[in-house]
Amino acid sequence: MFKRILIANRGEIAVRIIRTCRKLGVETVAIFSEADRNSLHVRLADAAVCIGPAESAKSYLHIPSVISAAEIADVDAIHPGFGFLSENSHFAEICRSLDIAFIGPSSEAMNKMSDKAFARELAKSSGVPILPGSEGKVPNVEEALRIAHTIGYPVIIKASAGGGGRGIRIAHNDASLRTGIQQASAEAEAAFGDGSFYIEKFLENPRHVEVQIVADEHGNVIHLGERDCTIQRRHQKLLEESPSPVVDKSTRKAMGEAAVNLAKACGYTNVGTIEFLYQNKEFYFMEMNTRIQVEHPVTEMVTGLDLVEEQLRIASNEKLRWRQKDITFNGHVIEFRINAEDPERNFSPFPGQIDLFVPPYGDGVRVDTFAYSGYRIPPNYDSMIAKLIVKGKDRADAIAMGQRALSEFLIDGIKTTTQFHRKLLGNVNFVNNEYDINYIDNNLAKLL
Repeated sequence: MFKRILIANRGEIAVRIIRTCRKLGVETVAIFSEADRNSLHVRLADAAVCIGPAESAKSYLHIPSVISAAEIADVDAIHPGFGFLSENSHFAEICRSLDIAFIGPSSEAMNKMSDKAFARELAKSSGVPILPGSEGKVPNVEEALRIAHTIGYPVIIKASAGGGGRGIRIAHNDASLRTGIQQASAEAEAAFGDGSFYIEKFLENPRHVEVQIVADEHGNVIHLGERDCTIQRRHQKLLEESPSPVVDKSTRKAMGEAAVNLAKACGYTNVGTIEFLYQNKEFYFMEMNTRIQVEHPVTEMVTGLDLVEEQLRIASNEKLRWRQKDITFNGHVIEFRINAEDPERNFSPFPGQIDLFVPPYGDGVRVDTFAYSGYRIPPNYDSMIAKLIVKGKDRADAIAMGQRALSEFLIDGIKTTTQFHRKLLGNVNFVNNEYDINYIDNNLAKLL
């Protein structure tokens, strides 16, 4: 096991990693921008290094500054968390060249799966179901039109290097296809430096279901079940649960096997997530996230495993302590993303000072956060300030527990999504499991 690691991140995921490291007796070094000087992860870590101003490009995304902090602190490894540099293969390669362990997959595996067009073709060759679409990247508009006419509208244009909902457009005819390609390509070029794209048949009413996988350096790969991430707005998740209320036992087995096969095909190690679209009892590969997910506590609570601990053990070259038959799933878990946002203003960010912050407690209730009373949320980063996770004996029990916990979650001084989640849990369509990936965007006014 490592002696000291640097956490190349901020906020609740940095606090989350620190807690597991304390359990394992591993020292932690936090990095922080000037805007995060009073953040909780800085207070909890064994040491902390300021790496620059508030702008992410000059601090958390600035590789020379992060590496300098790691060398100054003399760490054995770097945990990237999620976001920022977590899926940057160049950063992972630099760590390896300096003999600093990168707690995540290899740069080679990241490169394979970050190219979404390549990942789609690898999934196909591995026997994982994919939607009809292009064979790899589409070279020009004329070829895109030919493919669209072959598979039929509507189609979805996806940037090969996209992520976070960027570089995606829907086309229902030739005119919108031309416009969509131009917009998606330009957006991806600006955000990721790569404007290439591919095309798939667009499912208009799917669910979003993902499978958690864990793989060691010795060829062992298992899955830890699925999470349903269908409740989202503008392609950003708001609520996640496990097990998925639409996936039956046989489909769950098939999805798990597909995820494991794809992980093996790309030579993946550490933790990762295979994401699928699900409709009419059929599932189709969407993409792979080569990092730990925001919603990993859902899997932790339903399986009893500590995924951050597994990450550290795998990066330390340990073999998986579990086989597939050892994994059991107990109860029903729901995670609510508590964002500093105003739902009535289309979820616009709401930074500012938190006057009062009192999270709920009790059996089956978990809160991952970096917020506290008196903390000022900077406007420079993601708006998520906490995650509330509840576990019930079944879905109805978990919904009831979520209502109670949300009603006890006291946050004053800023607007958050807590009341929105309470309204969602009381919505008849949510309770009856009658919704798809577009439900929030299409019914926001009614929900509010």
